[in-house]
Amino acid sequence: MPLYYDDDQTMLAETANQFMAEEGSIKNQLRHWRDRNCKDGFGHALWKQFGEMGFTGMLVGEDDGGLGMGQVEANIVLEEIGRNLTPSPFLFSSVLAATALKHGSNDVKGRWLPDLISGDKVYAVAIDEGPKHRPETIACKAEKSGNGFRLSGKKDFVVYGASSEMIVVAARTSGSDSDDDGVTLFAVPQDAAGMSHDSVRLVDSSMASHITFDGVELDGDSVIGEVDGGRDVLNAMLMAGRVGSAAEGVGVARGAMDMTVDYLRQRKQFGKVIGEFQALQHRAAHLYSEVEIARAVTIKAAQLVDGGSEKADLMASVAKAKVAKVAGLAVREGVQMHGGIGMTDEYDIGLYMKRDRALQEFLGDQYYHAGRVAELSGY
Repeated sequence: MPLYYDDDQTMLAETANQFMAEEGSIKNQLRHWRDRNCKDGFGHALWKQFGEMGFTGMLVGEDDGGLGMGQVEANIVLEEIGRNLTPSPFLFSSVLAATALKHGSNDVKGRWLPDLISGDKVYAVAIDEGPKHRPETIACKAEKSGNGFRLSGKKDFVVYGASSEMIVVAARTSGSDSDDDGVTLFAVPQDAAGMSHDSVRLVDSSMASHITFDGVELDGDSVIGEVDGGRDVLNAMLMAGRVGSAAEGVGVARGAMDMTVDYLRQRKQFGKVIGEFQALQHRAAHLYSEVEIARAVTIKAAQLVDGGSEKADLMASVAKAKVAKVAGLAVREGVQMHGGIGMTDEYDIGLYMKRDRALQEFLGDQYYHAGRVAELSGY
């Protein structure tokens, strides 16, 4: 497939670009909520607008009230989110949680999807149990209790966990901590007795929670998919989230690059615009080519996900690793070429660096995914 958008996708990109630039800008959203020390880290009114635009239900099937779009379309929105540093639960609610819920029963989908599609509720996902992304090991336990389960254990860095009305939790229902089998996904409501949050503000001003489950009682209807057979659903959710995270990283890289190039065209030194200096031109040109390569590999990964390709998981890690490296380059070059002012809060370029640092850790950093690429490629 060609590595560019068709007419409908181009129209979506233009719509998302205009919406994020106007409604989701750094001034209107990120700085606004950060400077007010908002406990949620994002605006619920903007999330409702996401629903009105149809963004929240993009990955939900038409039979369930969504738009029935694919990963490519979700990535278009995520790239604009990254480009404008728009604080939003889109990645976790409308990509990760929505992908999991698609595998749920009609009762599960009927309970949770309508409020997601409308933008009335926010959902989170609880996977990791340590400082690094290691979904291969799941120790949080869900033991049989009557007709349901009793959930016990901890989950770390659940983004927007305390602000979510439901959390998709991966738990161990049988076997040892590192077994592929024996994993089950649960839809845990926020008001569940025995669940507590220790909220922390991340480097990019978003909010996350360390969650403790102390004998949380869940009924059988909270199960997403099959008991002990949740690994496939978890993997599908992670693959969608990784490709989506890569798309947001491309947006961060593009936003930082555009801001830097604009600065090179304005800043004067020794009587010349600094963009006329050949050394800076070379650095800008190199950055542009790297960003375009990262964008191309991310589009390819999304296309493979939508096509159900057996290579989709491999390409998801290729995209995540490549984008992490390129976005890191983009924000470093941006700060350096801005000079000393790049380190001040007055200029937005530093905010791109902070978002990049947080985004790189979500769902695995470049070293984790480089390792997966080697493993999945047979090296």
